[in-house]
Amino acid sequence: MTSQPSLPPHVPDFEALSRNAGLFVEAMGRNVSNMLKPADGAAVPGTPPKELNEMARTLGLVAERWLSDPQKSLEAQTRLSESFVTLWGHTWLRLQGQEPPPVAAPEPKDPRFANAEWSTNPYFDFIKQSYLILMRWAEDLVEEAEGLDERTRHKAQFYLRQIAGALSPSNFVLTNPELLRQTLTENGANLLRGLQMLQEDIEAGKGALRVRQTDATSFEVGRNVAVSPGEVVFRNDLIELIQYAPTTETVLKRPFLIVPPWINKFYILDLNPQKSFIKWMVDQGLTVFCISWVNPDERHADKDFESYMREGIEAAIDAIGAATGEREVSAAGYCVGGTLLAVTLAYQAATGNVRIGSATLLTTQVDFTHAGDLKVFADEEQIREVEARMAERGYLEGARMANAFNMLRPNDLIWSYVVNNYVKGKPPSAFDLLYWNADATRMPAANHSFYLRNCYLENNLAQGKMVLGNVRLDLSKVKVPVFNLATREDHIAPALSVFEGSRRFGGPVDYVLAGSGHIAGVVNPPAKPKYGYWTGGPVQGRLEDWIDAATENKGSWWPYWFSWIEAQAPERVPARIPGAGSLPSLGAAPGTYVRIKS
Repeated sequence: MTSQPSLPPHVPDFEALSRNAGLFVEAMGRNVSNMLKPADGAAVPGTPPKELNEMARTLGLVAERWLSDPQKSLEAQTRLSESFVTLWGHTWLRLQGQEPPPVAAPEPKDPRFANAEWSTNPYFDFIKQSYLILMRWAEDLVEEAEGLDERTRHKAQFYLRQIAGALSPSNFVLTNPELLRQTLTENGANLLRGLQMLQEDIEAGKGALRVRQTDATSFEVGRNVAVSPGEVVFRNDLIELIQYAPTTETVLKRPFLIVPPWINKFYILDLNPQKSFIKWMVDQGLTVFCISWVNPDERHADKDFESYMREGIEAAIDAIGAATGEREVSAAGYCVGGTLLAVTLAYQAATGNVRIGSATLLTTQVDFTHAGDLKVFADEEQIREVEARMAERGYLEGARMANAFNMLRPNDLIWSYVVNNYVKGKPPSAFDLLYWNADATRMPAANHSFYLRNCYLENNLAQGKMVLGNVRLDLSKVKVPVFNLATREDHIAPALSVFEGSRRFGGPVDYVLAGSGHIAGVVNPPAKPKYGYWTGGPVQGRLEDWIDAATENKGSWWPYWFSWIEAQAPERVPARIPGAGSLPSLGAAPGTYVRIKS
């Protein structure tokens, strides 16, 4: 079949189009003016963000490697020229009615080019393939640059992904057939709606663009997210401790403590009753306690990693003991909460005061050798920049961390929403996970500096060099059973990083690999599982060999994990009622700390 240009048959209302164009220019001027107003503590308008300087410096190092060898540089340019000559030839054949194979095809799951006209219309097909050829050529330059240290190569690959996401022709009206059709059909009204949302998002970000990812008005903590019933039974400067109401007549005698990350709020594990890990744990007969970290401000500037261990985990264990009469707990830590839990395990092993009987680490890193893309932000120069910024206020703004996480998947978490919101003029749909993702938390200066330096920069915990409370920590002295969950597509705690971290513990470790990524791989309820998991016994050899020999299991990993937990301490007692013991209720779950907005 002959491919023909297929521009929309709709004839625009030129009067309406002209009027909307004028309104668009006027509104764009207001938005630019708002973005150029310096917010409190912001850079002077016109000063390029330091991240752009770092990007330019890193990619400049790649360019230097190629330019230092004229012959290789010429070969690379020739390769690119030949690809474009071939593309021109194929496009000419298409215009003559033939159907040559594509020179560069997008990945099958790439949603940016799903519209049929990207392939059926020769003009847009040429734009698409030109983009793919150029970006893949640039990727090859980074991969093949000789004499480049691996850290710089990794940073260059990360920054190139940001550039590739920003420059995609799918982002712009004149180079995207779907956007062009819609704009002509609506006489540009979609762009005016988009500008209105852009203005609202700039105002919400106090001068910085904060791209909305969901309809935030559809959710409220305690109303339709974080709704598992329970009581706050303890509070200090850093935590509220929630004890959840039982749903079974008997419970495991050993209580269970959840240590969530303070980089996000705890209710990722309690989004709604259908996929709440907390509710499911309660339904299995666990007495569940969960830390809800404060959203810190300048008053918490000096709260360091030791503070989070002592006023967080250790204070929670003491409170649980007062509430239940039990000296020991089982505990689970998620992401950086798991790193803090591992630090606490090492501290207890070193001091002989072991009060955590078994530990579950959910997508947690203790060895940061293979720490993934977040390591891009953790060299000496950038950490000093972050420390200087935190010194001004005593904390790192929540939006900074949220932006970093979004940059790990720029096409999915940034540009798809830019196009949907500001070009199509469509508000995003209501999605509880993305509401949680946008509910950012701040980082106290002392804590965040310690974490960046000791974990990402120096990897001290894995090397037995981390010192906390004048105690040198050695994970090999941790003998309690550890359940170590990784996920196959994790961009934050890569499966390899978790795998290698498993070797650091001195006791039995059950490494389990779940499908999907950092969130979906963990929040995968048995009633409606989306992904399976792999089990394979002790961590030995290479991750690839472990996976090849592992057993693939259908469904959620949750029941497998509960069997592991129950085997550690199977004794049961009558269910415990929150607030009925020596710790009275301080208020209903989810408490007050979780409601503090950044």
